[in-house]
Amino acid sequence: MSSTSGALEAVDRILNRGGDPDDILRQVVATLHERAGYTWAGIAFVEGDGLALGPHAGTPNDANRTNVPVTWQGDRIAELQVDDAPEEDRMFLERVALLVSGHCLVGWDTGGESWEP
Repeated sequence: MSSTSGALEAVDRILNRGGDPDDILRQVVATLHERAGYTWAGIAFVEGDGLALGPHAGTPNDANRTNVPVTWQGDRIAELQVDDAPEEDRMFLERVALLVSGHCLVGWDTGGESWEP
C-alpha cells in the first residue's frame, strides 16, 4: 500500500528547496520509490517521436507500469512512469506530474524551436 500523502509532502519539500532540475527530478523519483512504495519510478522525456528515460529509481516491472503525461503549456514534454501503482493513486501521480513539469523542461527536445519558461 502506498503512502501518497507523506510522499506528496516530501515532493513539495524537494521542489521548495529548489536547485538543479536534474537533481530535483532524481530526488522526486527516489521519493516515489522509497516513500510512496512503488517498485520503480522514472521520468522519460519526449525526444522526437519517442521517449528517452531520464532519472529513475528502483527495480523495473514493465508489465505493471502506469504512465502519466507531463505537460507544459499544453505540450507533452515528458512522462512520469511508475510500476505497481494501485489505480487509486492516479490523482496523486497526476499531481506529481503537474508539480515537476517546469523541471522537466531541461530534458525536453523542442525540435529546435525556442521556448520561454
